[in-house]
Amino acid sequence: MECDDKLVVAISSRALFDLTESHALFEKEGLETYRAYQIAHENDVLQPGVAFPVVKKLLALNRPAPDTPYVEVVLLSRNSGDTGLRIFNSIQHHGLAITRAAFTSGEATSEYIAPFGVDLFLSANAENVARALNSGVAAATILPSQVRETHPGQLRIAFDGDAVIFGDESERLSREQGLDAFHRNETERWNEPLSGGPFRNFLAALHRLQAAFPP
Repeated sequence: MECDDKLVVAISSRALFDLTESHALFEKEGLETYRAYQIAHENDVLQPGVAFPVVKKLLALNRPAPDTPYVEVVLLSRNSGDTGLRIFNSIQHHGLAITRAAFTSGEATSEYIAPFGVDLFLSANAENVARALNSGVAAATILPSQVRETHPGQLRIAFDGDAVIFGDESERLSREQGLDAFHRNETERWNEPLSGGPFRNFLAALHRLQAAFPP
């Protein structure tokens, strides 16, 4: 796989690490209190967040060829440089090979997705995810899960079809005009390829990645 073909995944700091306590402090007491707290605790290692296992599995794909990585994980955080030091210290502690990051000091992280060449954006902030999707980038909100991991050595990704891999024209038609109109449209246009959805480029990048790991 060529270096330019690598899969680039952007992750928010709240998805990567458990920032529940400090985020609650930010919402309750404001930015300055939050800033002072993070600086005072910059050497306290953050615990893994909801997306941490996914990131570990993605980065593990680089082990066969660390000099020409198949996957790059980029950190996009609304922290500032000083409040983000704790995050980078935690990245180093957990041994995550994350070298590129953007700290936006409260601005929307979605503006940094295109410059980093991101194929997939994962965040705990639904608004940032919506902005990314509206700009045509594959993005998903990471939610807490109580499901026990049963395949720790495997990375499994499932997709919906309409409005994800493919465009949402058929879904909108069904929603706006009903099932009869949907079926009629599908029958009349059976030989026309479906338009691509926001996850099309991500799926193509995954396909290239799979080709590098034949069964």
